[in-house]
Amino acid sequence: MTPLGRQKSTLNKEKYIECIDNLFLKLELAYHYQFYKVFGTDDRLNEGKKLWAMSLKSFSPEIITEATENVIGAQSYLPTLTDFLKACSEINSHNGFPSVEEAYIEARKSYAPRAEFSWSHPIVYFTGKKIGWNFIDEKDSRELFSSFKKIFNKLKEDVLNGKEFKIPTPDSNRSENKPMNKKLFESLRKKHNV
Repeated sequence: MTPLGRQKSTLNKEKYIECIDNLFLKLELAYHYQFYKVFGTDDRLNEGKKLWAMSLKSFSPEIITEATENVIGAQSYLPTLTDFLKACSEINSHNGFPSVEEAYIEARKSYAPRAEFSWSHPIVYFTGKKIGWNFIDEKDSRELFSSFKKIFNKLKEDVLNGKEFKIPTPDSNRSENKPMNKKLFESLRKKHNV
């Protein structure tokens, strides 16, 4: 390796360490009491940072930073390492999917007729449909978001396993308008004296 290559590697390592330090700082500020219950001593904090750094090493500092923002914005409780790994994986493997938060907002902003709405991905439509459009329209709660997230992630997994989701086209839901049969109409009027 060239000296320049070593320097770049050192810079990446420094950037990663800074990212982990920022992660823990943001967790401390967002979940103050819970944070101190888990990482209350210097030894526990250092061991926690080492464990999280080792577990998150496959993700870039940018993904870790984005996951930090997402988790802090969505969870009221201090996330576990497993929660955080899932958040990073979700960002890392978008594969054309919106995030759960984006999908939830999209479903809440959608309007009837839903099949004609411009969806970012069909599973957003099917998640909303499965929950029920009345629930999506009427209330916004943690329970609703939790249900949405569970269904969305299940449908996303189905897509990744090869299942296809197609939103029914408006034409396939409507019967063709046929011209009125005037002779039948006249005979019915005479029969019923109308």
